Amino acid sequence: MDGVLIDSEAAYAEELIEVFGARGLDITKAEIFGLVGSSQKTFTTSLARWFERNGLGSFTPEDAVALFNRWTEGTVYDYAGMLNPGVAETLGALRDRGVRLALASSSPMDNIVDVLGQCGIADAFEAIVSGEQFHESKPNPEIYLHTLDVLGLPASACCCVEDSVYGIEAGKRAGLTVVAKREERFGFSQDEADVIIDAIPDLLGASAR
Repeated sequence: MDGVLIDSEAAYAEELIEVFGARGLDITKAEIFGLVGSSQKTFTTSLARWFERNGLGSFTPEDAVALFNRWTEGTVYDYAGMLNPGVAETLGALRDRGVRLALASSSPMDNIVDVLGQCGIADAFEAIVSGEQFHESKPNPEIYLHTLDVLGLPASACCCVEDSVYGIEAGKRAGLTVVAKREERFGFSQDEADVIIDAIPDLLGASAR
């Protein structure tokens, strides 16, 4: 979802940089960029580690995210405005071709529901799976293996569309063909993907081959 359907990762990273900078916390841009594509669990444990390192005390991940949420209270995200160009049209065209669509995202389910609702694309997917349903999210392949079970399809008949290193690794470990939406802002490599596309509508050409 994040980085593929919506261009949210840059907005989230920018918010973290601003919030930490306003409080004088020493957390590097590289550390923040390293969270791109990670799960909520990874985010919360990182917060706890960073806060302790910066002398704020000892935090559980839950307490750390509670503090962060207080700092960002009132922030509203315009997810419809983050929708990547051509997403809704491409999802519709894929369904018209008989391509079955599922969403497997590391994000919490309430966030997934909010995003899909704002963007008006919830009905495009026959299955929606959140990383919070599993002990470990991406790069663990379990989320994709579970989604394949829900669809009743073998990995050989499916592909996933990703952008981050975590997602690409999860897809490869699940045996999927991995299509990566090109992302060059965060300094990670997408070389492990099978195909790299520049924009979501490029999937239509890929699906025809």
